[in-house]
Amino acid sequence: MYVPPAFRLEELPEIHAAMRAARLPSLVTATAERLMATPLPLLLAPEEGPFGTLYGHLARANPQWRTPPLGEAMVLFGGPEAYVTPNWYASKAEHHKVVPTWNYVAVHAHGRAEFFEDPARLHDVVARLTARHEGAAPRPGNWPTRRRPSCGRSCAASSGCGCPSPGWRASAR
Repeated sequence: MYVPPAFRLEELPEIHAAMRAARLPSLVTATAERLMATPLPLLLAPEEGPFGTLYGHLARANPQWRTPPLGEAMVLFGGPEAYVTPNWYASKAEHHKVVPTWNYVAVHAHGRAEFFEDPARLHDVVARLTARHEGAAPRPGNWPTRRRPSCGRSCAASSGCGCPSPGWRASAR
């Protein structure tokens, strides 16, 4: 992603905040067959590795977790964005040498994706994702995965992913 120096986010807490604010990033992998992308709620574990680790949950039917990626994965986090009209520039009246632009917050995280099927790890990821999103729901409720009758089957019939691995890098603005 092209990031002009004036807009670059470089501090890890700023980058993490932008990642957390993006409720539905997309996991992108290149495979021998094609590019694959999945909109995927993710959790950031900032304490894991020097830059943190991302965790998500893919349905077993989603072929992305079974198709070996070529090289690194990329996770695209989008934030607030807005069109910027040239009419807002004072210099427009002086010389008319202004162009429209777009202002936005985005993070592209790159690293190795790890897909796993371990039921205990999957249950942990689903429970943490559920807790995060249920707490922010318009009518927050107590929907504990440990009491959900099908949780064992759902978690066992799905795949989790951890990505990017420690050592990932990000471009952010």
